Amino acid sequence: MVRRIIHLDMDAFYASVEQRDDPSLRGKPLVVGGQPGERGVVAAASYEARLFGVRSAMSMAKAVRLCPTIVIVPPDFARYRAASAAVFALFHEVTALVEPLSLDEAYLDVTENSWQEPLATNVARTLKERIRTETRLTASAGVAPNKFLAKIASGWKKPDGLTVISPDRVEPFLQQLPVDALWGVGPVTARKLRNQGIERLVDVRAIDPSQLRKAVGSLAGWLRQLADGIDDRPVVPNRESKSSGSESTYSEDLISLETIRGEIRGMASRAARWLARKTLLARTVTIKVRYSDFTTITRSHSAAPTGDEGSIVARAIQLLDRTEAGRRPVRLLGVSVHNFCGEADAAIEPADRLPF
Repeated sequence: MVRRIIHLDMDAFYASVEQRDDPSLRGKPLVVGGQPGERGVVAAASYEARLFGVRSAMSMAKAVRLCPTIVIVPPDFARYRAASAAVFALFHEVTALVEPLSLDEAYLDVTENSWQEPLATNVARTLKERIRTETRLTASAGVAPNKFLAKIASGWKKPDGLTVISPDRVEPFLQQLPVDALWGVGPVTARKLRNQGIERLVDVRAIDPSQLRKAVGSLAGWLRQLADGIDDRPVVPNRESKSSGSESTYSEDLISLETIRGEIRGMASRAARWLARKTLLARTVTIKVRYSDFTTITRSHSAAPTGDEGSIVARAIQLLDRTEAGRRPVRLLGVSVHNFCGEADAAIEPADRLPF
């Protein structure tokens, strides 16, 4: 059976909520985030701001340089979560197979649905209209036989777009995709592919597999499948967390190693308390350090699963010692835990993981 997958993505979500709730902000270039003097980062940019080249994750100082008249609004996550809950309630009316990717984005499998609607296009169109009517926000939707194509399609005609890739349109759609249109293919990987003569996704079909592996490593097999339009991943509701952590950008560079260690200890302790609440153990601890020149590094360590706060803090501090923190000014720090398991799994893990 051909699946009917919808990827729905709210348009400039945080910024749109702000413009919806404050009419004086409508039509103005607007960003949500911290102040430039406090080293703020753009969390969301309205479409009016994007006309000036302002994008999410950009430093607020750069956003102001690009658009001196830009309006900066501090985030209000309680309102964003409320808007998100209203949107997701609509999703769940049509299907239980809703896979959230964030507050403003989800996959829906509507192959079978509670509306008894055989055409996924009609489901997507109705959802978009109800989102507009009931939340006064807009969403873009992609409809396709799999998640990969649906996600690409949802971004094709933003904002307020609807792009449908029926099975007979898959090949023509693939033919026009550049390699850097794919999630996971950033500028570095795209440059490596172009160095091999791969400009479009379908060019992957012609390259020798060993040459492709040499260029992009473990990504090669995945790219080859996508080049044929193959993506068998199911829509999985209530996905389990794969990692948890926190990070902080500082208004002034941290220079004192003891201060930096104190920040890392606090973040590692919070990560351990999160594990305790979830009754999980973690195999991997990762720290992130961004220096004042924006150079960013990560350090990770994997060992036997643990939820012990002291152990997680100690591992994070040991990872910090493998950086230049204290010798170079630090702008951002982060700590996260990964590779989870339950206590019962950890109890049997040593036997299960004996080498052959």
